[in-house]
Amino acid sequence: MDLLKLQNGSDIRGIALEGVDGESVNLTAVGVWQIAASFSEILSKRLGKKVRISLGRDSRLSGKELLEAAAAGIEHSGCSAVDFGIATTPAMFMSIMDEDLDVDGAIMVTASHLPFNRNGMKFFMKEGGADKKLIREILENAEKNEYSDEFKLYSQCGKDNFLVKYAEGLRNYIIEKTGMEKPLAGTRIIVDAGNGAGGFFAGEFLEKLGADTDGSLYLDPDGMFPNHVPNPEDKTALEIIKKQVVDVKADLGIIFDTDVDRSAIIDSEGNAVNRNRLIALISAILLKEHPGSYIVTDSVTSKGLKKFIEDKGGVHHRFKRGYKNVINESIRLNEEGHESHIGIETSGHGALKENYFLDDGAFLAVKILTEFANMKKKGSDIFDLIRDYEDPAEEKEIRIKIGREDFLEYGKDVIQGIEEKASEIEGWSVEKPNYEGVRINCDENKGNGWFLLRMSLHDPVLPLNIESDSVGGCEIIEKKLLELLKEYEDLKY
Repeated sequence: MDLLKLQNGSDIRGIALEGVDGESVNLTAVGVWQIAASFSEILSKRLGKKVRISLGRDSRLSGKELLEAAAAGIEHSGCSAVDFGIATTPAMFMSIMDEDLDVDGAIMVTASHLPFNRNGMKFFMKEGGADKKLIREILENAEKNEYSDEFKLYSQCGKDNFLVKYAEGLRNYIIEKTGMEKPLAGTRIIVDAGNGAGGFFAGEFLEKLGADTDGSLYLDPDGMFPNHVPNPEDKTALEIIKKQVVDVKADLGIIFDTDVDRSAIIDSEGNAVNRNRLIALISAILLKEHPGSYIVTDSVTSKGLKKFIEDKGGVHHRFKRGYKNVINESIRLNEEGHESHIGIETSGHGALKENYFLDDGAFLAVKILTEFANMKKKGSDIFDLIRDYEDPAEEKEIRIKIGREDFLEYGKDVIQGIEEKASEIEGWSVEKPNYEGVRINCDENKGNGWFLLRMSLHDPVLPLNIESDSVGGCEIIEKKLLELLKEYEDLKY
């Protein structure tokens, strides 16, 4: 089996279960055994000792078997493992920072919001999550680890319920920042965990801080995800929690993805505070604490968000798609002397400087809840912070498929061609600086908005995002762009 094909940026992902037509299993227990053994070998070599690695998983049906295989691989390499059972991705990193546990690295078995038959692995060390280069090194080394039936897919690693301690750390944060033992007393806050790993947040965090969580949804882990896709961007998931917030008269709602590295908020009127609005809300909070901070986002953020951040005294630094990209860019800016307190994607991945630049959906929610509690004590509403945020009139995304094997080069040629043609079109101007694809601003007579055409991070696809401040503007922009794309015969849209 070619393990290198399992690389998905800075993660490993594959098909772990049969059950979907046309999708054959390529992430096996044996493969996970090899990969975990490889990670422990590489980390041991780096640290000059036999390491101890914590293991966690989300609620997927394949998770238990794959975690046990990972533990067996680690033990085969002469290292030791500790099994956290169902956990969150951010908790796995925080386990490394816990001196009592004395672990050197962590592996989370998860495929985030992907369907039930998928699974994957995320890797952490004290310096943070693995990058693309390390993932490739792990996989190349893994292919040298030949599995033998003598080793068995069985482990006797220790067990620990670290999620309880992780939740305690979140509680201590909000108590310290608000000066109240029960900062959420008198509020109703509901959680939609989507049958993933985030159900702990209702009982171990909210309720212990005084909140009423009655009406929360899908807190129990279920690897079939029977109610909705556990994804804060999914329209069905959002409609369910928006309705529930209104029906139970909650003060706000929180929705997590499967492994809780992403989240979104619902206000008391049932409005979703996600994507650009979520970035606006956390930016407003951070800019009160750190005036002038750079806010690093991905490339598809709204024109209204840029205006909002600048009006609040911040600097909007629009970078590339990919949560590791925005995190690393925020870290880079700090190293160069530009204060930056967050790297955040519109998908809900948000990593704060004060939290090790860890993309932690629970901590992002806690940061918002801290401001919610402090403002409530003063008789204010946290959502007043984004009352002046301006949504576009229209938004649209189109995924243009590339029917070529050399899709990367072809896609780059298309993007370059559109950028060159844009200078010849009246009412169009190329956005500079721009770190990904080509972003074109369109004046009031040409759609009153912008579009971004870029390469997908992994697939033979050109995602096209269009936004307009006028009703009908997206259609005007789309029509003109598609005329230009007709000369590229290997595009399908």
